[in-house]
Amino acid sequence: MTQPITLIHTAEIHRASFSTLRDRIAPEAELVQHVRTDWLDRARKHGVRQGLIDEIASLIHQAPGPVVCTCTTLGEAAAALGAIRIDAPMMAEAARAGGPILMVYALESTFEPSLALLESALQNAQQETQVLPLFIGQFWPLFEAGEVEAFTACVAGAVKDAVAHNDVGCVVLAQASMAAAAPLLADLDKPVLTSPESALRAALSA
Repeated sequence: MTQPITLIHTAEIHRASFSTLRDRIAPEAELVQHVRTDWLDRARKHGVRQGLIDEIASLIHQAPGPVVCTCTTLGEAAAALGAIRIDAPMMAEAARAGGPILMVYALESTFEPSLALLESALQNAQQETQVLPLFIGQFWPLFEAGEVEAFTACVAGAVKDAVAHNDVGCVVLAQASMAAAAPLLADLDKPVLTSPESALRAALSA
């Protein structure tokens, strides 16, 4: 039997989302899911300090198999400790897509790690293209309040407006929390990339 996959979340909603995703693509896989909303709160207030890194390291090192960190804010630190960063496979795909990349994010704390990862992916793919950041933090309180349908509708509306006014080759929904907006953007005729499925598949093949 394959080893269980450990998931580190900072929002409770991801537990059900990844269970559903697992049931669809790998029903035999065992998921061990940890939800640490306090870690994101601390990172947003104080940055990813050594004390927080030590706690993340402890969880990762105790895991019996591959670990996926689903939080963009903590992703860089978790990856340095051996975890799979949820957005890494998605950014690699974006780098290969060609054309300007619309990078959508809803938390200021995710901007620098997401941009750095995307720029690294572009460098690895030997591609030069423009990155167009789209901040939609005004909608984040909807997600925090559990109004997921309203949040995803607002995300989709903002993306459609941005694509209508910019030359865009593909859209990157930089946080896992935005993945549910992808079906609402199916009529864009542009690739809309999300992170959960690509990251889970990477863990399954690890």
